[in-house]
Amino acid sequence: MDNQSITLHQHQSAIILGADENGEISVEVASADHQGLSGALCQAIVHKLMHDEQFQEELMGMLDFEDE
Repeated sequence: MDNQSITLHQHQSAIILGADENGEISVEVASADHQGLSGALCQAIVHKLMHDEQFQEELMGMLDFEDE
């Protein structure tokens, strides 16, 4: 897979999710607006994703992986 880059404009932020071959998830926030609303929302979502077990289970329940 090629590495691609995006340009974030003023007032934009993004959550970047990665998964390794063991299924471990990494989470990063990229932001041109760390102190603004978009940056704060991304940080709040990441915090919930990393620390709320019920939220994690709900997300995983939404995934539809078939056995290969």
